[in-house]
Amino acid sequence: MIGTMVLVLMGCGSAVFAGSMAGTVGAGVGTVGVALAFGLSVVAMAYAIGGISGCHINPAITLGVFLSGRMNGKDAGMYMLFQVIGAIIGSAILYALVTTGGHDGPTATGSNGFGDGEMLQAFIAEVVFTFIFVLVVLGSTDPKKGAGAFAGLAIGLSLVLVHIVCIPITGTSVNPARSIGPALFQGGEALSQLWLFIVAPFVGAAVSALVWNYFGDKNEKK
Repeated sequence: MIGTMVLVLMGCGSAVFAGSMAGTVGAGVGTVGVALAFGLSVVAMAYAIGGISGCHINPAITLGVFLSGRMNGKDAGMYMLFQVIGAIIGSAILYALVTTGGHDGPTATGSNGFGDGEMLQAFIAEVVFTFIFVLVVLGSTDPKKGAGAFAGLAIGLSLVLVHIVCIPITGTSVNPARSIGPALFQGGEALSQLWLFIVAPFVGAAVSALVWNYFGDKNEKK
C-alpha cells in the first residue's frame, strides 16, 4: 500500500507539478523527468520495503508472481487490494496538493513567500515528502531488512525524487536545518514562515517512525 502510494504520488506528481510548467524551478523536467520520477520511486521503495513485501507495487507483477507459483492466491489478492488502496491514497494526496494552493513554486526558504491560500498546500507537501524520505532512510538502514552497503544510494536517489516533485511546490526542505540557515539570512517573510519548514518535516518524520516501528514489530512476531 505504501509503496504504491509513493509510486502514484511521485510519478504522477512529477507530471502535475514539474512536467511542463513554465516559470518555475521545475520547468523543463518534461518526459525525462517524469520517467525518472517513476523509476526513482521504484528504486526508493525497493530498498525501503523490499525486505518486507518484495515491493511489487503493481498488480501485474503480483499476478506474474502468483502464476509462477511463488505466492498463494490469498496473498496475491491482498497485495492487489492494498496496491489499489495505496494508489487511491497517493491520488488523494496529490488532489489535496493541487486544490489547496497554487503551484508556481513559492518558497519561504528562498526569495518568495507563500500567500494565505498556499500555506496548507506547502504544509501537506512537506509532511508527506518528509515522511517518504525518512521512511526510505529507516528502511534502507534497518540492520535486518535494510539495503546494507547500498543504503546511501537509496537515500540519495530518494532525495532526488523528492526534489523533482516538491521543488515547484515549496522549493523542497524536508530538513528543518536546511531551512533555518537560509531563512536567517533572508529574513522578512522567509523568517516569519520558517515555522512551517520546522513543524511539517518533524510531523512527517514522526509518522514515518511510527510506521516503521509497526513493520518492525510485525517482523519480530514472525
